[in-house]
Amino acid sequence: MLLLAVDTSGKQGSIALARCGPGDACEVIETAPVPGGTFSAALVPEIAALLAKRGFSKAEIGAFAVVSGPGSFTGLRVGLAAIKALAEVLAKPIAAVSMLEVLAVSGAQGKVAAVLDAGRNEVFVGEYEATGTAIRMNHERLLRREQWLESTVDSLIVTPDKVVAEAARGKGLQVCEVEWPRADEVARLGCRKIAAGETVSPEALEAKYIGQSDSEIFVKGSC
Repeated sequence: MLLLAVDTSGKQGSIALARCGPGDACEVIETAPVPGGTFSAALVPEIAALLAKRGFSKAEIGAFAVVSGPGSFTGLRVGLAAIKALAEVLAKPIAAVSMLEVLAVSGAQGKVAAVLDAGRNEVFVGEYEATGTAIRMNHERLLRREQWLESTVDSLIVTPDKVVAEAARGKGLQVCEVEWPRADEVARLGCRKIAAGETVSPEALEAKYIGQSDSEIFVKGSC
């Protein structure tokens, strides 16, 4: 089954084509970048170009995987809108993927805390238990950086953010600093979710911001 994976949650985005095989097997065909700041204009043309390059039509896509959060308010909306439209037209399932979970399934075992800088001295934190190839989420939340550092004790910290990594090391925590995940990693997790039946319809697909958007904070703080 041909899978299209999309990530527009960060400063830079990416897309990937993959084949989901028996069980939760995933064969990545190709990954392509989507330049930051141009998601609304570039995402759909980049998807079309990647399909054409590999000789596929959109009708051959059997499922989708998309990062639903946390991340850029505007970026997430662009990625989700594109996948909603394609999935609705093609009547195909969607695996909604948390970027925190993508970080957490990087191979670590035991207690894992995936952490992303959320700005304003806050962090997005996803706490998981990893055993073998299975991973269970305890919770995902938005915390003040100091609150997170004081409450984290025995988890391996997985993060792509240098500031977060340095703060955690300063507290003596075990840190695994990684690159920002690309859409091929989103595709692998998407294949696992699809094999487990963890999919949503286009109508049910929603962004998972965890914290408030800048616009919500502005509106609530205005007179």
